[in-house]
Amino acid sequence: MRSAAQGNETAVVEFVILGFQSTPEVQFILFLVFLVTYITTVLGNLLIMVLVVTDHHLHNPMFFFLGNLSFLETCYTSTILPRLLASFLTNKYVVSLNGCFLQYFFFTGLAGTECCLLTVMSYDRYIAICKPLHYTTTMNGRFCFWLAGGSWVNGLLASAIVTSLMPQLTFCGPNEIDHFFCDFTLVIKLSCSDTHWIELAEFILAFIFTLPPFLLTLVSYAYISNTVFRIPSSTGRHKAFSTCSSHLTVVTLFYGTLMVVYLVPKKTTLGNLHKVFSVCYTVLTPLVNPLIYSLRNNNIKKALR
Repeated sequence: MRSAAQGNETAVVEFVILGFQSTPEVQFILFLVFLVTYITTVLGNLLIMVLVVTDHHLHNPMFFFLGNLSFLETCYTSTILPRLLASFLTNKYVVSLNGCFLQYFFFTGLAGTECCLLTVMSYDRYIAICKPLHYTTTMNGRFCFWLAGGSWVNGLLASAIVTSLMPQLTFCGPNEIDHFFCDFTLVIKLSCSDTHWIELAEFILAFIFTLPPFLLTLVSYAYISNTVFRIPSSTGRHKAFSTCSSHLTVVTLFYGTLMVVYLVPKKTTLGNLHKVFSVCYTVLTPLVNPLIYSLRNNNIKKALR
């Protein structure tokens, strides 16, 4: 453990990410699983981005937002998996304080952006199904650009505010993080400074940029469901709902795993699986998103052919 003298205290200047060192017998298997997962995730999302850009049939708001989501998922998983894979090879995952804060910034910023982007995509489906006559005029290119850009700015700005406060903390005790990335809660627990204000700021920003997007997504799908159920023919209902079923599946996976990780008390039996569920929303969700859209969306299937 490297450290620097600071008065009568020893200030920690790096963290040790324990990752999955508690299961040494399956390290090689985990390395192969995460390696295949990362390669598949990047290639799958890159394929969707290429299709959205090159196929003129996909030049509409729905697939514009999907292209943004695929780019986000590629960046999202790349903030964690490359370093995790390296730790399997070296049996050591040491990261500097600034490196840890930087990883937190990108990870949290991209997660916040995804919350906003999923809400924008649900709004797009709401306009398309509930107000089809206004769709072309409402979801024009300029408005779509502002919605997507606003999602990125909101997520990264909220993360930047909290990250800017983290270098003011002092770490002078244990430097081991029992996780596979720099999770805010675990990092803050290692600080010997007063963390009240930064925890309050993180809670307020997480509340603002997570709960309202989630509620707006629920409201959008409540209106969509109400409209779909009013369609007299079963064929019409199926066709209308099939246009948003892929997005609804992604929303359920993303928010479902987030809630399990951050709302379930850590002292319960289920809370002991915190690391496993963290894998679900940081690794598996970016992996299954391109699969869900490619397998359940007819336009993507046609573009692939």
